[in-house]
Amino acid sequence: MSNPLGLAVLGLLMEAPAHPHAMAATLRERGMDRAFKVTTGSLYDVVRALERAGWIEAQETIRVGGRPERTVYQYTELGREEFTRWVDELIRVPADEYPKFLSAVSYLGALGPDGAVAALRERAGRVRASMEETRQAHREVLEAGEVPRLFVVEAEYAVRMEEAELAWIEEIVDDIEAGRLTWPESAISRDDATEEAR
Repeated sequence: MSNPLGLAVLGLLMEAPAHPHAMAATLRERGMDRAFKVTTGSLYDVVRALERAGWIEAQETIRVGGRPERTVYQYTELGREEFTRWVDELIRVPADEYPKFLSAVSYLGALGPDGAVAALRERAGRVRASMEETRQAHREVLEAGEVPRLFVVEAEYAVRMEEAELAWIEEIVDDIEAGRLTWPESAISRDDATEEAR
């Protein structure tokens, strides 16, 4: 199993048995859908894969009111061992990740100085909004007192990453505006010609 959503499912089942619908709701309530891509289809696919691997098993099937039957899952001993091994490896061993923003920054020069500043400022605004949203959701979860801080500590990490990204963006914008990050004359001339053609 290499799908990070599997890690989230196992993590939730370490807390208590649950059915997939409740798992999805909990992930969203805790803001963990920012760390894991959660869709109904992908969640059920992962649950089936974990069951086939013997990492989780059905505990019971329940029906509440007129709702469809729901299967409640629990982790197995093998699932607990694999979950622990997986978390340990992910924390200990840095892995290459390929964020889209890093790919785009490699070609920042294509936007020209003005275009780069405009794009970076817009991103900075979105990062600020996301950071505040994450902080607020984290605060609400902790104030509700239903979940220990340890179970939502990833939100703190996400905020620190956004703070670092925001600081870097602001530094680059300052460097462009102050002329410390310069474009080759040929690139600026092409940008001017493109603007005039419009």
